[in-house]
Amino acid sequence: MSDATERPDADAWAAACEEDLRNEQARRHAEYGRPPGSAAEELRKLLDAVAEKVTSFQSSLPGMAAQGAVQQFVDQAKAAVEPVIERNPQVFDHLAAAGGELLAAYRSAVEGQERRWTRGPDPSDDAGKTDDPRDEGPEGSEHIDLD
Repeated sequence: MSDATERPDADAWAAACEEDLRNEQARRHAEYGRPPGSAAEELRKLLDAVAEKVTSFQSSLPGMAAQGAVQQFVDQAKAAVEPVIERNPQVFDHLAAAGGELLAAYRSAVEGQERRWTRGPDPSDDAGKTDDPRDEGPEGSEHIDLD
């Protein structure tokens, strides 16, 4: 056997993987449209959309002073946010991830509480008692040392 048939080209596997990845990305792009960008890009798009909408409302505002004030507000907001987006785009990714985690934690807590509320008394319990002391109500005051 020759050397070429004994050891397949290591780059061939990487090239095949890259080709498969490109094909899958093209398929998803065709099926779902353009994927969302980073949180910073999405914030920039949001700012542009809000600025465009506010600008379209300017024509309904009475007086040039009000229209100028709205335009100045939009320009100031964009001027304040753009440098932050440019210098720290990863911050917005972290904030978006943190927001997602907080939402997941809240959802989990609410679903757990809803299950306890809708579950009703357990027939295997003596008198419908649970092992959770929080379900029993207040037993008097308790001193909590905050130091």
